[in-house]
Order: sequence, then structure tokens, then C-alpha cells
Amino acid sequence: MDGPVHRGRPGLASVGPVNQPETSALDAFLAVFESLPRQGPGSRACTAQALAMCEGLPPEPDIVDLGCGGGAQTLDLAELTGGVVVAVDNHAPFAELLTRRAAARGCSDRVRPHIADMTDPGLPAERADLVWSEGALYNIGLAAALPRCHRLLRPGGYLAFTDAVWRTQDIPDAVRELFADYPTMGTVADVLALLPAHGFELIGHFPVPDDAWWDEFYTPMRARITELRANGSFGAEGLAALDRCDAEIDLFSEHGHRYGYEFFVARRPS
Repeated sequence: MDGPVHRGRPGLASVGPVNQPETSALDAFLAVFESLPRQGPGSRACTAQALAMCEGLPPEPDIVDLGCGGGAQTLDLAELTGGVVVAVDNHAPFAELLTRRAAARGCSDRVRPHIADMTDPGLPAERADLVWSEGALYNIGLAAALPRCHRLLRPGGYLAFTDAVWRTQDIPDAVRELFADYPTMGTVADVLALLPAHGFELIGHFPVPDDAWWDEFYTPMRARITELRANGSFGAEGLAALDRCDAEIDLFSEHGHRYGYEFFVARRPS
């Protein structure tokens, strides 16, 4: 993920060892998130479903994955398309993790980590057949992100992204606080209205299912939190950060029907 690793998280930065008594909240978050299969809700099945909506891609498409995090979806894209994926993230340890994972999966030649900010990734205009972003565009807001994605795409290219959306009107204060760093968060209808305003035509969309929150995100997160508590390496600030991670999981268990992620697929017209 580019910037915060998930809703309500502080920005990422290089940190030292996490086994010190006065480990900071940021260190604790990184100790959790850098170990997870994914840094946000998602699954290979969701990635494949969205990819199948991108009809007519070249046999080996040029792909840009914005805010790639540890690159679970990056690797899936490389394997599912046979294309080259430029994986953009501003957190160097994620680039290193992705490099190791790509080597283990045998696709190092088609995965190119690129350490840069999403706001200015330093990539040529109209260089991609497909721009991908799972749970990251919110860092700069969709209204700012969509023109940047449009610029990266060749005419006829596709944009696929997930974004957090409200699914009901009655949102408890605790849930709104979780998404306090995303003040422009809206509904599916709000996102659909933004796409044509920024030069995209909608191809389709679907909700990210509950199992994509649990299987590779919240379930391993809770296991990691338990492990970190047991090793006794955190002081009060670090333990408070772990408490916030636990509270986020509990909120989704109780209120996940009120909010969620939606996968959107759109196209820059030819």
C-alpha cells in the first residue's frame, strides 16, 4: 500500500528493530502488517474476477500496480496475464518483500518493484494497458487518483481498483472513526459518478466478499497480534497499537454489513 497500510493507519516509514521495550505505535503496526499475506482485503479469486472483465488485453500486457504493498495481487497479475507488472509503492521494505516473493514464485523477470509515491510515480504517460490498485487510491483521494491513472493508460486501456464504500446510512461513530483518514469516502453510486467525470467508461463492479477480508488479512492479522503480545517485546505504546488492530477486526465482525470494499473496472475509451 502506498502511504497508510490500511484505513486508520499512520503513514509508513523506515523503522528500526521492533524488539525494543519502548517500540512505537508505527513499529507495532509494521510488525503486524509486514508479516501478512496481504495488507488489505482481497484474494486471488477477486483479482481474477476483475481481470476477466478486462476483455481484449494484449497477450502480454504492460501493467502498473499502484500502492502494491507486499505484492500479493502483483504476483497474481503476473501469473494470470503473462505480462510485466511495474509495482509501485513508497515503502522500501515492501519492495524487498515483493522481490523475494517473486523469486520464490518464479516470476522475477515480469515483476519490477518501483519505489515511488503514487502522486508522482515517475512513469511515462500512456505506457500501460492496465492500471491496477487494490485498496490504495484512497491515499490521495479518487478525484485526484483517477486523472493520474488516466494519464498512465494507453487509449483503450483498463483501470481496476478497489475502494472502501459505505453500504448503509446508519454508520456508528466508531466505524466512521476507523475511516477518519478518508473524509471523501462515499457509496458505490458516488464512485460510479466520478468515473465518467474523469474520462472513464464503466465496465463493471462487484463487492469484495467477506472471505477476502478474513482468509489472508484479518485471520492472519489476529494470529500475528497474538504472537507479538506473547513475545513481550512491546511497551505501552506498541500494545495500544495492537489493541487498535484488534478493535478494527471486532468492528468488522459486528458492522461489516455497513461498509466494505468494492471492485471497480473501467476503461479509457480508445
